Amino acid sequence: MEIITALFTFIGGIGMFLYGMKMMSDAMQRSAGKRMTKLLGILTGNRLLAVAVGALVTAVIQSSGATTVMVIGFVNAGVMNLVQAAGVIMGANIGTSITAWIVSLSQIGSAMKLLQPSFVAPVLIGIGAALSVFSKKQGKQTAGELVLGIGLLFMGLDLMSGAMEPYREAPLLLKAFTSMGSIPPLGMLIGFVVTVIMQSSSASIGVLQMLAANGMVGFGASVYIALGANIGSTVTALISAAGAERKARQTAVIHLLFNLFGAVLFGVIFTVLFAVRPEIGLAPVTPVGISVFHTVTKSINTVVLLPFTNTLIALSGKIVRETPEEKMRSREDVLVESMRARLDDRFLETGFTAMDIARQEVVDLGSVALANLTRSMDALLLQDDEKIDKTLRTEDAMDRMVALLSEYLLKVSNLSLTERQHKDLNDLFFAVTDIERVGDREENIAETARYMKLNAIVFSETAQAELRQMGDACADGFHYAIKALRAGGTENIERVGHDEEDVDRMEQQLRERHILRLRGGECSADAGISFMDVLANLERISDHAYNIAGYVKNEG
Repeated sequence: MEIITALFTFIGGIGMFLYGMKMMSDAMQRSAGKRMTKLLGILTGNRLLAVAVGALVTAVIQSSGATTVMVIGFVNAGVMNLVQAAGVIMGANIGTSITAWIVSLSQIGSAMKLLQPSFVAPVLIGIGAALSVFSKKQGKQTAGELVLGIGLLFMGLDLMSGAMEPYREAPLLLKAFTSMGSIPPLGMLIGFVVTVIMQSSSASIGVLQMLAANGMVGFGASVYIALGANIGSTVTALISAAGAERKARQTAVIHLLFNLFGAVLFGVIFTVLFAVRPEIGLAPVTPVGISVFHTVTKSINTVVLLPFTNTLIALSGKIVRETPEEKMRSREDVLVESMRARLDDRFLETGFTAMDIARQEVVDLGSVALANLTRSMDALLLQDDEKIDKTLRTEDAMDRMVALLSEYLLKVSNLSLTERQHKDLNDLFFAVTDIERVGDREENIAETARYMKLNAIVFSETAQAELRQMGDACADGFHYAIKALRAGGTENIERVGHDEEDVDRMEQQLRERHILRLRGGECSADAGISFMDVLANLERISDHAYNIAGYVKNEG
């Protein structure tokens, strides 16, 4: 019965530890994550800066997995190149060791009762719960969840330690953990499997530190378990990159190669060391010792591999080859599949990241629509069959992208968002609808071009010049609407308003002029109908641009 009680207590301790870690990480991401995401997105090509930013972001948001997934998303979106991504991933591996140091506080404060988990955890839980439940301000609630998460983490450690205390001297357990020091693959496999199950190397290292605090693992076993955990931490990124673009998959493989190299390098070094000096492998290890090992080995691995970043990228390129399907895909299919890959459900773990990704995707959809607007006007005025077909194919791709984006926005709406975020999300929904309508208008223009080409209908030179002028004004307004959606700015919104007024005035004037041309016999009736149809579509496109700018204005 005692064994069952200890087992249940240990399992409960792990659960509390994991939940506390997740709560702490989520709170950190909500409070600082948006700034961290922007920091990742504006990286320069400086490798050292990329490493520093990767370490900083991961230390703040408490998740190397979240950092790596964001990096994969940025690479997939073309915001970050592979050199930058490799540097950030290396830095993230250093930054993730901060969690191990938080866990080590239990030993650092062993001489001070005030810092021991059994003493401080209930206080932290009480303070954190009070802030979370009774505070009205979002900032204080987030701070409360952060404190509560730390308290639960410490409480979980204390439960696990208490459950294992009676078995510290158990011969079977001691022999099992000691054998890991003499069989490196076994220790690494255990670290790998536990990390994959927990989906967090920080969590598996925390459990290892708890075992070390109770004297149940020696230095040798902890080395191999930690190295295995490092390899296991790459699984999340590999899963996230599945189905993404080739460069995004390369990013995940670079992460794997980096951690695999470090595990092999230090695995060989310590295997030789333990063979020469067996007593070192059998020596006891403390949580602080594991933290030091964790931080130092990751830092050395970064120093060794940073100069060989291009080699890692080249090797990942040989491993991740372009599939036959990718070679055969049309540009329009690539647009759709790229968006599908970027809208990774893992971004839904935190509201700020999900909102940033959603906004960027709406902007990208708008950029596709803007390019297609120019293409549709070229197709009309040049009566170019290739441009007509490309406009129609792109519009079909846009419809599929709208479906993907709408589904993602619906998922985001179910997250725990602030009132402001909910309003911004509604505006994004409306913006997607307007962009979709713009695509429909472009399709109408392309269909008009096809009809005119099949029936040998042509516009007069004057009519062509007028349509080109109005099309340029519409494109200008839509350009500034998308720019406002991406970066805000009163000047962008005002520019859309001016362009919309110009288009409305132009539409009225051009109608009147064209009626005069029809009366004078300068233009055929068929051409006149097509001309009026195009004017109506361009005027509606300008209205949609004005609507989008209005949503941005409401956000201000």
